[in-house]
Amino acid sequence: MTATILLTPAVEDRIPSSSPPRLVLAPADTAPALIDGAWWPHSRDLAAELPALIDTLDPLWGRITRVTVNPTFWPVIPRKMPVHGHVVHVGWFAAEQDPHELLLLSYTVGRWDLLVIPPETEPATATRLMAMATDPSRSLTATGLIEEAECLGRDRDSAVHRAQRRSSGGPALRPSPAAATAAAPHREVNLPAAAVRP
Repeated sequence: MTATILLTPAVEDRIPSSSPPRLVLAPADTAPALIDGAWWPHSRDLAAELPALIDTLDPLWGRITRVTVNPTFWPVIPRKMPVHGHVVHVGWFAAEQDPHELLLLSYTVGRWDLLVIPPETEPATATRLMAMATDPSRSLTATGLIEEAECLGRDRDSAVHRAQRRSSGGPALRPSPAAATAAAPHREVNLPAAAVRP
């Protein structure tokens, strides 16, 4: 089962809470994993962001009754939240829960874990994270997914930078002599026989 992904730029605290959630869920027929999908909130205002998310998930997963977060990235965590005719209890765990994870509990299905993509994330990175979070071979934690996306982004930026330098006629990036020596400290050198003295 997949929800619609709306890839609009994230602008911290400027998008009204009535905006549809940017959400993607792993297909229902995939093997269980640590993460069941990804959510890209518009802000770090949990009270403004959760109602639209829960409103979207209730018909898919059954009535959501409890949500937990890690307080690292949420400045205010409400204890209870009314959502379309029922109350959702909100809790937090500092040490026990991944900071980039949202845990949801429902009456009918049980537990669901979503990767929370930081609101300030660039759209290209958020798209990559959503694909990674729903990949059938997924096996990383929420923080593991964030770290891997950051590494991929750095690698891509580095490759783009090298390509730009080459296309602009700039010098190719080469390791310094010290780095080359450190990388290969035991190089064999073949000297001509005349150069070898007894």
